[in-house]
Parts: sequence; structure tokens; C-alpha cells
Amino acid sequence: QVQLVESGGGLVQAGDSLRLSCAASGRTFSSYAMGWFRQAPGKEREFLAAIIRGGSSPNYADSVKGRFTITRDNAKSTAYLQMNSLKPEDTAVYYCNARYTTWGSLSTDAWGQGTLVTVSS
Repeated sequence: QVQLVESGGGLVQAGDSLRLSCAASGRTFSSYAMGWFRQAPGKEREFLAAIIRGGSSPNYADSVKGRFTITRDNAKSTAYLQMNSLKPEDTAVYYCNARYTTWGSLSTDAWGQGTLVTVSS
């Protein structure tokens, strides 16, 4: 079991940059794949980015590819989402996700409580 706490959200202007952090505790951080999702009012939760245990070959949604970067620091048990060139449509609650896959290909997901990012025009 792992607990996640997001931080770094806030109010910014279009074109600004912001870095979100996801601090993990409760289990070996390096055993989890990490991801970032977001949910805007009235919309479904949207996948943004994921990074595997070793930190190589991150995967991004087309909507944020080239602007957002996911990284992880296993020594600090923390994942990050660097967001550049923010747009008003990026306004949403951003969630951190930790996924652990068992030997039987069963996955267990843990979620943070979310951090609000508001981008003004």
C-alpha cells in the first residue's frame, strides 16, 4: 500500500510553467509505475503521462506531448510533472497515480487527492 500527496498547483497565466510533485510513502517507491492524470469540470479523467519503474521511455498523451515532462526520483520517492507553455484548457485537478502489477498481471492503483491548476488567459 502506498500513499500519495500532490503539491505544486496554483493560479498561473497562459504561457507560464509549473512543476507538480507527488510524494509517496508506505511502500518501496521504485516498485511502482507512476502516472499523472487530470480532470476538468464536467469532463472525464484524462491520462497525461506515465513513467515505468526504471524511469526510461515515458509515455505522453498527444494533448501534452512536447509541453509536459514526467520524471521520477526514486531516492526521494517523488514523481514530478513539469508543465510548460500552459494553456487555459489545461485548467483541471491534477492527480498522481501509482500502479503495481502482480505476478498474475493484476494491477493495483493508488491515487492522490489532487492539486488544482488554474490557467488564466
